[in-house]
Amino acid sequence: MRNFSDTLGQVFRAIAANKLRSFLTMFGIAWGVGSLLVLVGLGEGFRSGQHKQLATLGNDVIFMSNATIPALANQHTGMRPYKLTLGDAAALSHLPELRTVTVELARSDLYEVSQWANTSGHVTGVEPNYTVVRFVPVGTGRFIDSADVAERRRVAVLGFKASTLLFNGRTMLGESITINGIAFTVVGSVGKISRGNNDYDDQKVYIPVTTMQELYPLKGENIPQDALTSIEYQPAIKGDSTAAVAAVHRVIAARHGFDPSLKDAFDEFDTVLEEKMVGAIFDAMDLFLGGVGIVTLGLGAVGIINIMLVSVTERTHEIGLLKAIGATKRSILEQFFWEGLLLTGISGLVGIVIAGGCMAVLQSFLTDKMPGFDPPRLVPWSAALALGSLALCGVAAGLYPASKAAQMDPVEALRKE
Repeated sequence: MRNFSDTLGQVFRAIAANKLRSFLTMFGIAWGVGSLLVLVGLGEGFRSGQHKQLATLGNDVIFMSNATIPALANQHTGMRPYKLTLGDAAALSHLPELRTVTVELARSDLYEVSQWANTSGHVTGVEPNYTVVRFVPVGTGRFIDSADVAERRRVAVLGFKASTLLFNGRTMLGESITINGIAFTVVGSVGKISRGNNDYDDQKVYIPVTTMQELYPLKGENIPQDALTSIEYQPAIKGDSTAAVAAVHRVIAARHGFDPSLKDAFDEFDTVLEEKMVGAIFDAMDLFLGGVGIVTLGLGAVGIINIMLVSVTERTHEIGLLKAIGATKRSILEQFFWEGLLLTGISGLVGIVIAGGCMAVLQSFLTDKMPGFDPPRLVPWSAALALGSLALCGVAAGLYPASKAAQMDPVEALRKE
């Protein structure tokens, strides 16, 4: 009776006897596995990139900007503009449907100068809780605090690019810059926020919103003194903005004299809904791409079954001889079963290794190079799916041809040339 090592030795000799056929068969399986992993990895790369892009704005944030009120629903003539105000923000802060409310007053037509350089970045008036709602990683020093807002202090926190342009690595804390000729003391700086070439947030200079409204209010006629460019808030229920948005619409509509059902009267961007939409899109993409990969893998498995059946036919005489000298049906079954399983398993592992290596190379070269897209990465569940599919394919590829070989009559097999 042969032991397992003898069986494996016979299996490897049989594979080596038909090198080209074995290589092409294994290439088909490796290609199927690699396709599955790369396709799913691409989908997950897009998902991850979009998630990171939204994360640069903040977590569970809804942005509401100044807008216009239509006279009638879906009518875009005779629209009346309105500006959001600090009063609006104060009214929203009492809503139980909201977790946090913060404000922003931004202008991009101001000129910043240090003793070494100058720039024309985006000056933004904010409140202390701005860092709670938005993604603003404070680097050195501190951010705007409540005393700065209450006393309308002339202090500034520099964004990553703004600090680089104005100070270029020099000490900045305690130094002065001027904004349109008015001196401000630098009290802090912010780490890098933007991804890729879109560096809008990195160019910002943050000052207290009350100071911004006093020195650099919005330009135009009939604009309230406490006017803002946007109000940003987070829903009380994480991942669900429905109740929060409805409550905000009621308050803003009541304060500005229009019907909250006029959806065109609101200019909003809801990152909660955006995140859900992106997730749904890429779930569907994963399903589709994974299906394509499974079909490709299945075709490779059919190829292995076909090749194993051909191998059984070619080795009919050998099978008859083995059975004539005492080989049992079990030993014949084991030999062809392990041959099919090893062909499938080895080629599948090769496909996983090559796909993983290619994706690792892409990660090293393309990470953070394209905003909204991450390079494909090896997804554990797709690798597990590939291995599970390979196990089934290997059993099918080995078991059916092996059973055909084991059932052969030795006398009839020996007659075959």
